[in-house]
This record gives sequence, structure tokens and C-alpha cells, in this order.
Amino acid sequence: MALGWTSSNPLVLHGRHFGRTVFALCNYPALLTAGILRLEELQDSPIEDYPADVRREHKVFLNLIDSYPGLLDRLTTGEEDDVIHIGEMLGDDTKTLKSAVLEWLVPRGQVVIPPLSRNIKSDRGFNHEITVRTKLSLKSGETTVRGDQWPMFLYAGYEYNPEDPWKGLLRSEILIFGFKHVFTSPSSVDREPKATRSGNAYLHGMKSVTKGSLAYVATQIRFALSSSSVFSRTDTVTDSENFYHSILDLLEDPDESEEVVDLMTWWTRRIFPNSSSSQRDVSKHSALSKIREKRAALQQQANANTT
Repeated sequence: MALGWTSSNPLVLHGRHFGRTVFALCNYPALLTAGILRLEELQDSPIEDYPADVRREHKVFLNLIDSYPGLLDRLTTGEEDDVIHIGEMLGDDTKTLKSAVLEWLVPRGQVVIPPLSRNIKSDRGFNHEITVRTKLSLKSGETTVRGDQWPMFLYAGYEYNPEDPWKGLLRSEILIFGFKHVFTSPSSVDREPKATRSGNAYLHGMKSVTKGSLAYVATQIRFALSSSSVFSRTDTVTDSENFYHSILDLLEDPDESEEVVDLMTWWTRRIFPNSSSSQRDVSKHSALSKIREKRAALQQQANANTT
């Protein structure tokens, strides 16, 4: 018998964290149903024969199944009531960020003039001087911005360099505040980086920033700054799904791996400075560095002997 949808249901909590950190904007009930059916189809044809979007979806499905022991058995026996709420963390975060983001638009101690409403978003987006600064300027005649036209708030200092588009990308202060708000608790935004006992990161043993979590927070902040009142992944006005996928596509692009590794290390050091994955480079002349150098040399020699 399914446990049902409650805030204390371990599977529901795990599913919500999975959505925040791995893949958020999709129809999880449909993904799970299609994934189970596809497992049978793959006995006759390889996954490489499927379109790119289906391959990504199936990868998410396998990651979810692998992340929770016994989940596949529960799904195949009809106990799927618990997992249909995986994507419903979106509404929770959207609601709390709607007012919280107003505190991050100007330096502490300053006020937004004219003031922005905490409960009504119609005065945001291109309707206010402060929030419009976080977006790209529209060209003459345009009335909407596509999701793959990234807003200025993604960049440190809201400065975009067309000659070096990676410079400052996904390193803005407002993103850091948003990430702390969602993952280490709202109260941690103004404090030293630390995952509080009540935060999502602590509850789920999260010790590093993931690509999915970064894309998720960027999408939530983008929506919070917009004038749209209802979050919908299929909304063609905010184009949130396209935005989310465009960020994730960049972070998962093998050709951008060097910049991405540097970016993810930068983030983990700021959010989880005490985790092992955020440790800084080993001292050049330390014993540990010598051990690693010797191991690398032996590995290189072994590879040479096999060719």
C-alpha cells in the first residue's frame, strides 16, 4: 500500500530533492510511465536509436530509479501514488522566493524606489527600473524574450562580455542568495556558508552543488523577477522550460567541460566550504602531491606498456 502524499513521506521528500538537484522541469508521472515501458523496448533496440530528448529523459528515469532502492519494484506493482508529487517542489520554492528576491535587488540598507509589491508581481519584469536591469534589453518591436536569451542577473555584477561570454556567467550574488535560500535555509543567506539542520542540503546529505541544482535556482530566480504570476513549465510567455534546458545543455556539454568544472568547483566552495569535494588544490611540495605524482607516472607507464 502506498504511503500517500505527506511532507514526512521519505519517497516524496527524496523525489522533491531529486527534482531540485537533477532534473526539474518535466512531467514525472509521464516520465516514469514511459521509462518503464521503454525498459521493455530496449530489449530489442538500443537507446542510441532514440531521439536526443528521449535519451535524456531515459537517463533521468534511470538516475531516479537508481537513487532510491526498491523504487522500480514499487512502480511496477502499481505503488506510484508517492512519486507523482516529485515535481511539486516548484510551487513551494516559487512562493517563498517571490518575496525573498526583493531583498537581494539592492545593497543591504537601501530601499527599492518605487517599492515593489511582495504579493503581486505585475510591477516586476520590464515594468520596474530595478528588475528590468536584471534582463537583456528588448530589440525594437519585440514583446517577449525567449528562454535561451539569458538575463543579465546570471552574470557577476550584471555585466555581460560578448567577447568572453563565460566571464562571470552563473556567478552572480543574487544566484548565491537564491541557492542558499532553497538548499541551506532562508536564514543562511546572510550568514557564513553552512548547511543548517533544517535545510534541504543537510536533510539529503548534499555536499556539492550539482548542475541540475544550479539550473533550477537560476530558473526560479528568473521567474521571481518576472511579472508572471503563475509558474508553468509550458508557459510560452516566460519560456521557463526552454531557459532551464538551455542552462542545463551548456553545463552538460562535453566541449565546455573545462569551464564547467571550474564553475562547479567555485560554487561548491562557496556553498559547502567544508565538504571534501570543495577542498583546494594540494600544496605543490607536500607528501600527498608526491604520492599523486608517483601514481600518475606509474599509470602513464602502464598505459604505455599496453599500447
